[in-house]
Formats: sequence, C-alpha cells, structure tokens
Amino acid sequence: MFYIYFLYSKKHDNFYVGYSDAPAKRLGEHNTDPRMTYTHKYRPWILKTYYPVNENRGDAMKVERFIKRQKSRRFIVNLIEHPEIFEDIIKKVLR
Repeated sequence: MFYIYFLYSKKHDNFYVGYSDAPAKRLGEHNTDPRMTYTHKYRPWILKTYYPVNENRGDAMKVERFIKRQKSRRFIVNLIEHPEIFEDIIKKVLR
C-alpha cells in the first residue's frame, strides 16, 4: 500500500508532502539522511498524518503531484485537518 504523508518542521514552520509505502520509515530517512536534500535544511520533521492511496506507486505519485501543484499552505492544512477532503482528491485525481 502506498500512502501520501505530510511532514511538518516546527523550527521552520514548513510543510512537506511525499509518498511512500512506509511513511514512518520515510520520516526517519528525512531526519537522518546525510545527503543534502530539500528536506535536509528543515530538520527536524514530525509526521503530521498520512493517508492510504492504493497499491499503485504511479497513482500515489499522481496524487502527490496534484497536492504539490496547489502551492497552498492552506490547502495542505485543510487536508491534514479534514481527511474527507483527501478522499475527494483521490476520486478526482484517479478517476
């Protein structure tokens, strides 16, 4: 199963959206990976929530891309606070 996960950096007041088949493991990678990546500079991250997409990596990528294209902090906060919105996005993006 692939998931969309939402990370938050309290130190920098920043959100990050990603997809993974193991969100908790991926959080550890974001917080410890020695490579200089986008998420490296905003450590430490906390996992706010994650939602299941399905078994298809491509579908998870489509949903992640849709969320990131919104370029809206308010949109991300609404998704975190209202899981039913995420269900609507799944239906819209994967129809």
